[in-house]
Amino acid sequence: MHYFWWISIAAFLLLTIALAVIFRRKSWRKPLSEGGLRREKRSFHIEREHLEAKFLKLASLHVNADLPRWVDCDFEDDVAYVRSRSTGELSALVAVTLTAEDGEDDRDCQTGTAVFRLDRDHWETDGRAILNLSPAEAVQFYREDLEFVEEECSHQA
Repeated sequence: MHYFWWISIAAFLLLTIALAVIFRRKSWRKPLSEGGLRREKRSFHIEREHLEAKFLKLASLHVNADLPRWVDCDFEDDVAYVRSRSTGELSALVAVTLTAEDGEDDRDCQTGTAVFRLDRDHWETDGRAILNLSPAEAVQFYREDLEFVEEECSHQA
């Protein structure tokens, strides 16, 4: 009879932990309110210069000697915000032109999309780019995994 209380307490704790995990996952997937998206966009713009420098630093690391090393990157002003369909993670996609160093004096340019992701309360990057696709093309290409949230254009046509 004495063990019954311990088993009840352990079962209650496990149930509480399981419900907390389920609730937390669901809260990640809930849609951003207009105010929440506005706050995250403002945060991205505040952190953007630092994020771009970090992106180039990580993208230029020599991971594979057979691949060219990125030495410069030009970022466009426009930003496309997308959400992962599976995790609910918010990301910002920015068009880039990457300059690679192929040899001693050889330089090659390639376009693509830099990926920045919201990690809880701050923006991060791991230096990854989706090569040969603009942000709009990347959203279309990965439409099964990404849903478009909003686009910010620096200038209106």
